[in-house]
Amino acid sequence: MISISVAKPFDLRVKEADAPKVGPNELLVRVRRAGICGSDLHILHGSNPFAKYPRVIGHEFAGEVIGLGEGATGFLVGDNVVVDPVIACGHCYPCRIGRPNVCANLEVMGVHRDGGFRSVVAVPAANAIKLRPETPIAIGALAEPFSIAANILGRTGCGPEDTVLLYGAGTVGVTVMQVAKVSGARVIVADPDAARLERALTFGADRVLRSGHDDIPAQVAGETDGLGPTIVIDCAGVPALLEEACRVASPAGRIGIMGFSPAPCNISQQEIVKKELTLYGSRLNRRLLPEVVGWLESGRLKPEAMITQTFAATDAAAAFALFENEPGRTIKIQLDFD
Repeated sequence: MISISVAKPFDLRVKEADAPKVGPNELLVRVRRAGICGSDLHILHGSNPFAKYPRVIGHEFAGEVIGLGEGATGFLVGDNVVVDPVIACGHCYPCRIGRPNVCANLEVMGVHRDGGFRSVVAVPAANAIKLRPETPIAIGALAEPFSIAANILGRTGCGPEDTVLLYGAGTVGVTVMQVAKVSGARVIVADPDAARLERALTFGADRVLRSGHDDIPAQVAGETDGLGPTIVIDCAGVPALLEEACRVASPAGRIGIMGFSPAPCNISQQEIVKKELTLYGSRLNRRLLPEVVGWLESGRLKPEAMITQTFAATDAAAAFALFENEPGRTIKIQLDFD
């Protein structure tokens, strides 16, 4: 079978490997489609602090069940599934309160343990979500990135009363925007790239602002009857944006932080207390893939245009080169293992 791994930083390897054996309570899945994520690139560059090497990467994948381990129920050979890569212990404090995405013993496929960039993978049956037969596998493989958006919007309580300001019109921003629209919110997108902003409009943005050209705080000050956006989300992972988010958010506003950086930023306690702001970190997803799959299959999300390129799995090096060197051309690159 084909396996795509990072042996060490900047050492991507595409090679033949032995297929894994299925264990108790596991499914053996023939991977058919898998998406490349920014965190895969971070692992390749050695900048993901959670990754261990060598590592088979990949955490956005879908495929067909080809084997059932002892005790695995609810599935049949031939079922199409998408896999939640978040593996939690189930008994620590975060797990007990419904937050397995920050489990004290968290393992993420493709990061802490080998992932889905391989022709065949064994996965816990509890982490598999069945797809309808008519649902394209390529669309199923988008469920995981949409679950990231669902997690931050669930954390911030996004709803029809909200005006959401998103910093960043890349892949993360586009997915968050679509889920926010499903929630009934008004969405403003800010990004320095004019082409990305044009693209955001095609995906349903209500308004776009060009960072570095438009005065973002001044432009959004009139929202919510002059109070500002009720939710501000940093989809770009830029520390300096958190300070601006605190300034522009409305009283009782919520701020979502999706990226991570070790760099410090200046945050005004006065702004947070005066407006009683709430800051939400967001990591992975807390078992939201079944809900997201429902959105995809019901047509509430229109993800087809998200997939901008598809490469054969054997051409993974070329796919990563495009992803890294020409990000303006891509939203989601998928690898085809068929």
